[in-house]
Amino acid sequence: MGSKPLMDILNKIRALRKQIRDHNYRYYVLDDPVISDGEYDALLRELESLETQHPEFISSDSPTQRVGSTPLSKFESVPHRTPMLSLSNAMNTEELLVFDERVQKGLGVSKKIEYVAEPKLDGLGVELIYENGVFISGSTRGDGFTGEDITQNLRTIRSLPLRLRTEFLPAPSLLEVRGEVFISKAGFQSLNKTRELSGEPLFANPRNAAAGSLRQLDSTITADRPLSVYCYQPGVVKGKSYANHSSFLRDLKNWGFPVNPLIRTVNGIDAAVAYHRDMEAKRNDLPYEIDGTVFKVNSSSYQDELGFRSRSPKWAIAGKFKAQQATTTILDIAAQVGRTGAVTPVATFEPVFVGGVTVTHATLHNQDEIDRKDIRVGDTVLIERAGDVIPKVVKVILEKRTGDSQPYMLPAQCPSCGHPIYRSEDETVMRCQYLSCPAQIRGRIEHFVSKNAMDIDGIGNKLVDQFVEAELVKTVNDLFTLSYEDLLPLERMADKSARNILNAINASKKTTFAKFLYAVGIRNVGEHLSKVLEKYFQGDFQRFMETSAEELETIYEVGKIVADGIVRFWSDSENIRVVESCFRSGVELVDVQTSLEDQRFSGMTFVFTGSLEIFTRKDAGEMVEKRGGRSSGSVSKKTNYVVAGPGAGSKLKKAESLDIPVLSEKEFLELLI
Repeated sequence: MGSKPLMDILNKIRALRKQIRDHNYRYYVLDDPVISDGEYDALLRELESLETQHPEFISSDSPTQRVGSTPLSKFESVPHRTPMLSLSNAMNTEELLVFDERVQKGLGVSKKIEYVAEPKLDGLGVELIYENGVFISGSTRGDGFTGEDITQNLRTIRSLPLRLRTEFLPAPSLLEVRGEVFISKAGFQSLNKTRELSGEPLFANPRNAAAGSLRQLDSTITADRPLSVYCYQPGVVKGKSYANHSSFLRDLKNWGFPVNPLIRTVNGIDAAVAYHRDMEAKRNDLPYEIDGTVFKVNSSSYQDELGFRSRSPKWAIAGKFKAQQATTTILDIAAQVGRTGAVTPVATFEPVFVGGVTVTHATLHNQDEIDRKDIRVGDTVLIERAGDVIPKVVKVILEKRTGDSQPYMLPAQCPSCGHPIYRSEDETVMRCQYLSCPAQIRGRIEHFVSKNAMDIDGIGNKLVDQFVEAELVKTVNDLFTLSYEDLLPLERMADKSARNILNAINASKKTTFAKFLYAVGIRNVGEHLSKVLEKYFQGDFQRFMETSAEELETIYEVGKIVADGIVRFWSDSENIRVVESCFRSGVELVDVQTSLEDQRFSGMTFVFTGSLEIFTRKDAGEMVEKRGGRSSGSVSKKTNYVVAGPGAGSKLKKAESLDIPVLSEKEFLELLI
């Protein structure tokens, strides 16, 4: 084939890409499509066909390249060039007026301030980075200073442009855009209906669904979720400046970004309050969840003059809506067991319409909450949708109580497995600790096989679901008795994958005391404490199972609550049976070789903060522990060193205020050598 036909094909590919981008712009930005979904799909299929025949012409910004082919093993941390700050809240009109007074005082003016007003979406904040008009990367808000790299998942959002429209407006060399990823009400209902039909657990609300979708390591899962995005704020912009915020929003739309069509410029606080009330009246009719409004000073010079507090800008505020309330009757209260063993009382209501949805159930949280509000079956109660999503009981209307009602008490036994439930001294929640409780078994298995526990490669959540549904795994020790014949009939299970899983299970049998203990999942016994107990019991798990609370309390870092929880766990003979069955199936605890010569960090505590570049925080912590020291997640007077990378925030400030030595990664490395 000569060069001219190849050039013709490349030109055809380029033309198709431009057509598809233009149609995306009309559909997602202008809300004015000019072709049907079928015609759009035909264009996309034609482009896919040409790119498949000529992979040398595929580019990362092609509309066909939204889904990554290889699942990630983890999300990497990404520092934000400028912090993604949160907003101060105004809970009522008076607080909005006070905000306006502060703005005028801060600027030294007494005139109407022009604000940009927008609905406050209940979604997940993200940062999008474009270089020379091409989408390069994206991340979550995280703690405001450091987020997680979710580029692969953001690419799957159809409304997000992979290449900007630059025919009439050149793109800056670097453009950082902040936005909110969300799922519409209709998309949420459709997603949950699909999950219900396939036997998957339902999402509690659209925000949880959006957050869970963006945090999938496999972008093909994210691509199946109905995610949308609205963009509203700049980060760093190189090569272009703006006199006001509204002109930035106009450029966003021209470049092809979806911008909320309900954003308005309002002159003065009275107009802002009117906008807030209008949005509150319309909230249930909107296609997506909102929980308030946001007001930003429009003038860029005014924004610069007002500046920032430590965690929020002084030139913006979020006006929160009042919770929506209704009265109904409690028909029943029943105890439910969660995946972590928490036993929670849940009320069933006479169906009532509140906040745009029909509410039939609400958690009552715990026995203390029931006692404090004196909630009983048959009571008339006032309920509200807090944050427009989660229904809760505000109070009992005692005037309507009948004389024969009885106080409610949680059962003494787990409603799922019948084993005794308990309440730790430091908690209000009742718990079931039985390893094989049917309500918990999925969560128990997922934890047991996880990387920092038994590290059984290839067993993900979907396979765990199949194990449980097929009744192949009723307790975690059943994993070690799985056979090739058990695995092969499972969905999407071939000969090679079945053998790989069996090999991974066998390889996991040789582990350490600490990893096995962490895998067992005793309440309050995490990775660090598992290593402490491993060191004290010198790898003797049998002795650990038979120990007393008094002996445990003599161990440094083991307090009374943890000691009581461990002894209570081993008081259940079924838990002992499951663990001993693991050992009979070949689980072998090997010694951890700690160099006696290298205990240079003995008795010392390190804290790692910011975005580390040489090590991960976990790896750095393990290096400290191997040398006799301790890695902690918080700074205190007992901290010896803080190792800070880019984006370090509050922990670094606290270290400086306490005069604790702060090291760079390279300085920490020098301590190790």
